[in-house]
Amino acid sequence: MKKLFLFIGVFSMAFLNAQDITDALRYSQQDIIGTARFRGMSGAFGALGGDLSALQINPAGSAVFLNSYGSITLSSTAIDNDASYNGNSFFNGFNNTSSTNFNFNQLGAVFVYDLYSEASSGINRLSLGLTYDQTADNADEFLTFGQSRNSIDSFFLTEAQGIPLDQITRRSGETISQLYAFLGETEGYSVQQAFLGHEAFVIEADDLDDPNNTSYFSNIAPGTFQQEYFYESTGLNGKFTLNGGAQINQDFYIGFNLNSHFISYDRVTEFFEENNNPGSTINRVLFTNRLSTNGAGFSAQIGGIAKVSHFLRLGASYESPTWYYIEEETVQRLETFSNADGRAVVDPNVVNIFPEYELRTPASYTGSAAILFGQEGLISLDYTYKDYSSIELSSDFGNSFSSVNNDIENNLQGVSIIRIGSEWRNDNWSFRGGYSFEESPYKNELIFGDKNGFSIGAGYTFEQFRFDVAYDYTEQERIERFFPDSGFNNFAVVNTYRDTLTFTLGMNF
Repeated sequence: MKKLFLFIGVFSMAFLNAQDITDALRYSQQDIIGTARFRGMSGAFGALGGDLSALQINPAGSAVFLNSYGSITLSSTAIDNDASYNGNSFFNGFNNTSSTNFNFNQLGAVFVYDLYSEASSGINRLSLGLTYDQTADNADEFLTFGQSRNSIDSFFLTEAQGIPLDQITRRSGETISQLYAFLGETEGYSVQQAFLGHEAFVIEADDLDDPNNTSYFSNIAPGTFQQEYFYESTGLNGKFTLNGGAQINQDFYIGFNLNSHFISYDRVTEFFEENNNPGSTINRVLFTNRLSTNGAGFSAQIGGIAKVSHFLRLGASYESPTWYYIEEETVQRLETFSNADGRAVVDPNVVNIFPEYELRTPASYTGSAAILFGQEGLISLDYTYKDYSSIELSSDFGNSFSSVNNDIENNLQGVSIIRIGSEWRNDNWSFRGGYSFEESPYKNELIFGDKNGFSIGAGYTFEQFRFDVAYDYTEQERIERFFPDSGFNNFAVVNTYRDTLTFTLGMNF
């Protein structure tokens, strides 16, 4: 209710973008999420098909179904984050944060029209698929703390230098909300940050009597700082797919997907700092930032599968870039405390609505192979290539993203993604296992490490129904910068471990 009230009561349009390389990468990645059979084999389905989530990899997989089929999938994910603080400090805090979330991962059906005849030529089967798949889980949470010699004051000082004092000083009768909103409408994000720091007494003008003053100093004296950083995000990304496929001459399958994507991402961060340094007139700082992101996009896929022999199947597929339109909102609050003067709260109660921008994600290319051992089992391998340096941001509102796009081109790279899976059958039972590996999208792997995962699963078929369960585990290390592209460069090293149980009920009809 609070956010809705503030949005209706007063809002601002910030004409300078706050997006960075982290945002662009976050919305460009996809996880292995789908049916329990798909996850039990770590998503290695490009040359197999016959599973609704396999259409994410190769749309030709719908034509492999022998009859119409539908499924629904639920999962439970436990997230463990080991976070260690690094602020060029002599003591680093370490903290483990655990959380659990439940998701509705997948729903869909494929309708098969059998045109098979004794003749082997021509179109033997047509398929039409309608599916929903979650493509990313945005839930995440961690807390880190430590001692540092770097203060948050450097963030506000960097933003303020060069800005006239008169611009960030309230007029007689002017409220915090009014000036904060005005600066967002006319000057943008950076000037708003300078205003927050000045209004909360973190920074001060060198010459308070000169309205044209453009240089500032900090009211926080150098020394040792006790610091904490809390991060929590929620939401998910997903897509709705219209699929068409065909079996040709019995041994060839082709297919296409038209995908409608969406993004839902909400994040809150709180940074707390405390000091008792001699000469400090500000002894505590609490800086809260909230971000809400919504996006919609479109992509297309095409693929094929060939039965080379009774033992070997090969697959190839292409997924176009996704073209997103993204909207973002932010809310900020800054609170300080002085041992001498008490508490100061700067809470503008303003929702910054940033102009809509476009994001183009990388295209992906997948080659697949599967070895079949009759009805007893199979081994499958997928290789995917994506070039994250091709990500591009743009705007119809005249915003310049040249700096962010240059950062993307200079820091990101093409990656290889490998998925290996196996399935073995015994009467009505199926047993599965898999391994996945994804290279870091950063040229510097210390920023964002490689992702490794493994999976196991089982399934049971009875009459026209099939019940599948899977367990999969992934781990990845990353650096989480508290305030990217600012004068304050402290960060946390976060090791993320995800354990997921997935359950799917499927039915032939």
